[in-house]
Amino acid sequence: MPSPTSRSASGTAGGKCRVMVVDDSAVIRGFFRRALEADPGLEVVASVGNGQAAIDSLKRNPVDVIVLDIEMPVMDGMTAIPKLLEVDPDVRIVMASTLTLANAEISMKALSIGATDYIPKPTTSADIHSSEWFGRELVEKVTGLGKSARRKKTKLVAAKPAPEKQGSTLYSDPITLRTAAILPAQVVAIGSSTGGPQALMKVLEQLGSDFPNPILITQHMPATFTGILAEHVSKAAGIPAAEAKDGEPVKPRRIYIAPGDWHMTVEATDQGPVIRLNQNPPENFCRPAVDVMLRGMAEVYGGRLLVEIMTGMGHDGLDGGRTIIKQGGTMIAQDEQSSVVWGMPGAVATAGLCSAVIPLDQIAAKIRSISGRAAA
Repeated sequence: MPSPTSRSASGTAGGKCRVMVVDDSAVIRGFFRRALEADPGLEVVASVGNGQAAIDSLKRNPVDVIVLDIEMPVMDGMTAIPKLLEVDPDVRIVMASTLTLANAEISMKALSIGATDYIPKPTTSADIHSSEWFGRELVEKVTGLGKSARRKKTKLVAAKPAPEKQGSTLYSDPITLRTAAILPAQVVAIGSSTGGPQALMKVLEQLGSDFPNPILITQHMPATFTGILAEHVSKAAGIPAAEAKDGEPVKPRRIYIAPGDWHMTVEATDQGPVIRLNQNPPENFCRPAVDVMLRGMAEVYGGRLLVEIMTGMGHDGLDGGRTIIKQGGTMIAQDEQSSVVWGMPGAVATAGLCSAVIPLDQIAAKIRSISGRAAA
């Protein structure tokens, strides 16, 4: 009898994305099912009330994506994550939690032990009935993760690495690379979404606490989460990191994170560049949006700006990236093999905007190189 993993790789690759919903509330499970199955490409094949039931179900019936609650009887979500990944290492897990500081911290820990993404869930019947935005976001996340998971499972069998000099990634057609800017970069901008928190921690840890240039990060996250993200980033990088504040100066050896629900950009002043925050309409359904950050930074820094686009769904960063290149800046992107979802980095890479498309573990060294800083 084939293992769940092998069946998942073959049995779900062609048809609908198979989803399991795990929540101790029957009302929430029903809401999730209705929202998901309104999309013809999604099928909820299991709906259970705790982590142990999810493990038992996954052993019998493979799925592509699991939407997993945090707090449940018998076995909670945090306990279940590593056990689910033991059954199928390739399954994508989306944590569903209410927007509290405690749950934001737990969700960050969940990402560090194997969860793929997170989504804030409605807490009352009134919230459920008024949460059209939630249903759309749930469907988008599950659809994107399901497609990514099945595409990788299919391509792993036949993938043949192309020579690095062609600018290729493991899974993609050859990519045209640009020459990096002549001047060393004096500031770094990073855009990321799905899979971003884990990737950010690795890059910033490898970059080293001696890296002097300011770093601005737009990560697609709710407001409650970005403060927690800043704390984790500061610990990983060994550099002061915090949610950005409107009007604060951009200083060396600082990491600025766009607060959830606020666009972050930079403005030139007589005293030097300062952070600007606004709540203009979302772009690419996102606030904060990477495009907003990049357009403002391109005007201020021009050819002295280095942009890294990391794992994430959609194409946020593509339009702003075009502005970066027109202003003489440099872009690099995470490659497909190391990305959870190769949407955002794939968009800028295939558009020919990048000077490098590289694995996650090479990004820090490339940032130091383009910034004129030798590896520590």
